[in-house]
Amino acid sequence: MEYFIDILKIILPAGLVFAAAYLIIKRFLENDQNRRDQEIKKLNQAAITPLRLQAYERIIIFLERISPSSLVVRINKNGMNAHQFHLELIKTIKSEYEHNMSQQIYMSHGAWELVKTTKEEIIKLINIASTKVPHDYSSNDLAMMVINIASNLDKKLPNDIALEYIKKEVRLLF
Repeated sequence: MEYFIDILKIILPAGLVFAAAYLIIKRFLENDQNRRDQEIKKLNQAAITPLRLQAYERIIIFLERISPSSLVVRINKNGMNAHQFHLELIKTIKSEYEHNMSQQIYMSHGAWELVKTTKEEIIKLINIASTKVPHDYSSNDLAMMVINIASNLDKKLPNDIALEYIKKEVRLLF
């Protein structure tokens, strides 16, 4: 029995020292890991911030380029009829949108949804204007109809609303 008590006198303090050392080392390693994770996050943030800002810049350019007045002036060519012009306008919007789709990973969900809605609303506006101009009329007639419909809207154009939202979001983030 005395032998057992002597062993306990040795094992119990050793076990307590081991447990204390284990807890201290574990806490130290956890803190060190947290510090490294924060450093990595900080470095990633430094690398991602310029990419995010560039994404917002590209979307601003996209929204400006699909503005009805900008779009019809840029796309309209002599010799096109209204139907060809209508198809070219829609094709241009869709092409530019597809070119900028990857930017959504750097933007908030709300901002990207607004960009998608803007694209769809501008296409609707062009489709409505196209129904009011016969296909064989000149592209200038369709261009004027698009601009007239856009200017006679009682509310802001979708791209103007999206531009305001994105500019506000950029100011909050950066």
